[in-house]
Amino acid sequence: MENILEKITMPDDLKNLSYKELDLLCQELRTFVIESISKTGGHLASNLGVVELTVALHRCFDTSTDRIVWDVGHQTYIHKILTGRKDRFHSIRQFDGLSGFPKTRESVHDAFNTGHSSTSISAALGMARARDIKVEHYRVIAVIGDGSITNGMALEAINDAGSSKTDLIVILNDNEMSIARNVGGFSNYFARLASGNVYYKMKTRLKKVLPKVPVIGRWLLKLLQKIRDIIKIFIIPGNVFVELGFKYIELVDGHDIRELEKVFNHIKNEEGPILVHVCTQKGKGYLPAEQNPDMFHGIAPFKIETGEVFKRADSILRKSFTEAFGEKLLEMGRENDKIVAITAAMMKGTGVEMFAREFPDRTFDVGIAEEHAVTMAGGFAISGMIPVVAIYSTFIQRAYDQIMHDIAFQNLHVVFALDRAGIVGEDGETHHGIYDLSFLNTIPNIQILAPADRIELAMMLDYAVNQCDGPVAIRYPRGSARTIEEHAIKMGIKQILDCYKEIKFGKGVLLESGKDVTIVAEGAMIEKALEISAVLSQSEIFADVINIRSIKPLDEALILNSYRKTGKIVSIENNVITGGLGSRILKLINEKASGVADTVMIFAFPDEPISQGSMSELFDKYGMSTKKIVERIIGWR
Repeated sequence: MENILEKITMPDDLKNLSYKELDLLCQELRTFVIESISKTGGHLASNLGVVELTVALHRCFDTSTDRIVWDVGHQTYIHKILTGRKDRFHSIRQFDGLSGFPKTRESVHDAFNTGHSSTSISAALGMARARDIKVEHYRVIAVIGDGSITNGMALEAINDAGSSKTDLIVILNDNEMSIARNVGGFSNYFARLASGNVYYKMKTRLKKVLPKVPVIGRWLLKLLQKIRDIIKIFIIPGNVFVELGFKYIELVDGHDIRELEKVFNHIKNEEGPILVHVCTQKGKGYLPAEQNPDMFHGIAPFKIETGEVFKRADSILRKSFTEAFGEKLLEMGRENDKIVAITAAMMKGTGVEMFAREFPDRTFDVGIAEEHAVTMAGGFAISGMIPVVAIYSTFIQRAYDQIMHDIAFQNLHVVFALDRAGIVGEDGETHHGIYDLSFLNTIPNIQILAPADRIELAMMLDYAVNQCDGPVAIRYPRGSARTIEEHAIKMGIKQILDCYKEIKFGKGVLLESGKDVTIVAEGAMIEKALEISAVLSQSEIFADVINIRSIKPLDEALILNSYRKTGKIVSIENNVITGGLGSRILKLINEKASGVADTVMIFAFPDEPISQGSMSELFDKYGMSTKKIVERIIGWR
């Protein structure tokens, strides 16, 4: 059988293909992506759902000049393959490989870097207005999902674009999903619009049939067209996009290239803002992804035949931090009916689904709306409830203002469970959770805790809910959560001191006692600190190892006592260097120990976008591996 995909090197190669060849190409694209992602992992379901849409866009527009802004960007794998990156696709999301998201540095065909949701319409509107000011001529298209469009930023952009009269095309890719099944009023609204498609199907059929009726056929068609607005009133729900100033193009089958091309060719020279409502199926063409699109939203390497994920050997027996959080939240929910759980379109990813199954009336998934989630939590808290807000670290950045103004200034008892804190690996710069320590450190009244393992996470969640009366943030990383005890046994460490002391306000724990250097680490970096201490001891360098537990406030007495004994202090954090744990320690030493900067060494990620790659590759690249830290400490002496 002829391989069409082999002939495609750039988008222009699509333009001379027949529709039969295009259908074959779409099958080949799906097979190519499934085979590749089964080896590397990645965002599968969303990309399988936009194959025909992406092909049609590249057939109708020229992305070397026209600008397509892909919202979120994790659905651009087909776009990358068609724009000259097919031969490098095996490196997607790998160290020094292709990004899993659009990157302007990769290709002229990538118009804007996108990683978080709901930014496309704003960026596209800015491009379109710049085009008009500069009297240039190209089309600007924003492709946004029905989950992303419910976010406040997208709605702000729609409101502005609709009244602007600017030439702009918005493609609403409606697949009823974001990461998980969509929720809320807009999701219900889109479902009603879909039911209104009865009218459009009826209109299409009548336009084909009536002209063939002798004598009165064309007369009947004209009569139908005159009364269509009356029919719409009874059949089609009111269209908010039209009311906001958009020309609205009826629901289009997102898997029919012919229909998509007909619409795109019709509208590409139209004036003003236009919204095309396209319906697609997430995971289309691969049964496991069709049946379980949320699991295949972001998937690890898997068996193509079954869809079963390959499990890492070191994670089979250990729970992840996410699982430990979910189990403890459920346990506490059974004991305390004031606890409510809030998340933002990541029920499963944060572990909240365990709580939701048993307490659906106390669980609230607000969709992609982190700002709303946080301020709603404030409303719960001021009314006597105890909200636990579970959101990935990278996404809570969007709610900085709400944490500051609506929670912290009022000192409200809200618990923030920040999953995926620190480096997250292959998703790269937009998804690393390495900024939460820095921006939360600037907020008054908030406590910041970091558990070293799953046992401490459960202890900290209990403390935050049952002993605190103000805001508390608990940050913890992605992945498995080996206990400190397990690590000590593995490393042959005998002298760990009381590693699971009770959680107390602003208090850390001394894990090992030494005389030559103080190592202060936060969260999962404790395991690395213990490894470093063990290696240093082989060179007759003995360390105090402090599990700081509380980044804000710091256990100043514990740090100062150790520093005065050793005279040197090392901090290790899974955060950017600016404004994190090391910054706080350096300030403390300067102010209260008359220390000088050359007695403090800070290990953190640099103040720059951090690339993609595995955890070990990134820690090594940025000088954070055990080997490189040990080398610097030995050289320091």
